[in-house]
Amino acid sequence: MARYKTIDTSPRFLAVDLKRQLIPGTFVHALNHPIDNAIALSGFDARRSHDSSGGEGQDGRSS
Repeated sequence: MARYKTIDTSPRFLAVDLKRQLIPGTFVHALNHPIDNAIALSGFDARRSHDSSGGEGQDGRSS
């Protein structure tokens, strides 16, 4: 008879808080500022529609 293993279905997603994880003074912290503030990301907004009816997709930018 087969011995099946139990499947662990508990969630393994962790919340990401960049304000706490990006250490000031590091390259990644310095790179994060222009991406969030200086680069225009509006060109990606046209790609967020789901179908021909123009349904909006979820905004992936952090608030």
